[in-house]
Amino acid sequence: MHVAALVAPFLLGELRPEWLLYTLGMYLVGMFGITAGYHRYFSHRAYKTSRAFQFALALLGTLTCQKGVLWWASHHRVHHRFSDTDQDIHSPVRRSFWWAHVGWIISRKHDETLWEKIRDFAKFPEIVWLNKYFLVVNTIWAIGWYALAGMPGLVWGFFVATVLLWHGTFTINSLTHLFGNRRYDTTDESRNHWLFAIITLGEGWHNNHHYYQSTANQGFFWWEIDVSYYVLKTLSVFGIVWDLRKPPKWVLENREPGEVTHPDAQDLVEIKQAA
Repeated sequence: MHVAALVAPFLLGELRPEWLLYTLGMYLVGMFGITAGYHRYFSHRAYKTSRAFQFALALLGTLTCQKGVLWWASHHRVHHRFSDTDQDIHSPVRRSFWWAHVGWIISRKHDETLWEKIRDFAKFPEIVWLNKYFLVVNTIWAIGWYALAGMPGLVWGFFVATVLLWHGTFTINSLTHLFGNRRYDTTDESRNHWLFAIITLGEGWHNNHHYYQSTANQGFFWWEIDVSYYVLKTLSVFGIVWDLRKPPKWVLENREPGEVTHPDAQDLVEIKQAA
């Protein structure tokens, strides 16, 4: 994939503006599928939606070639449970930068979906099917680009866009545990960084997220750009999504939650009940 993304554009012999639009369009749609779908919905249940739009979110995320939705979400839940400890599957603090960035996702050691961690969504057969046959979907998607836009579509809409989506997403696992500011005193090394927030449509507010995981918005304040949340908020106006969770007042004021022993205690209870 990387070789194709690097070499194929030169083999085309020219560069047209509309080809770059293929990449930009796919990047924005795919990143929304990962951030709003794979991450905030399937991993953290940060809002609610219909079964049809749930499938659409899973499909959009699948098109980014980051494996199956249930695989992704189940491993992400484990990451939060053990963030930056020896049991964290992609900690740059405990392991290397490259392992956290890309090594773990291509390792055969982590190929299996952790079904016991994702039982709340494993009850939907269409989602299980999509999780199992993600490679089929990816192949059809690549063929579709070629059929609709020829070799430029395949190169810029699939190869280049996919590689950019990979590294955009992977910066959150690697770089936002190494660089940035820490608003909250979490037990890990998660950090906020405005640049990573821009390239991932809002995921760069990673310290916010690790402190209070179950919110639909990861930019907690108006100056923290969170494009995925803006889209979700717009969709909520039309009733496509609803019950978008937001951080409570004590989180915004950076106070202790009092009788709540874990910032996401209620979220964890609801996930267990749904399973």
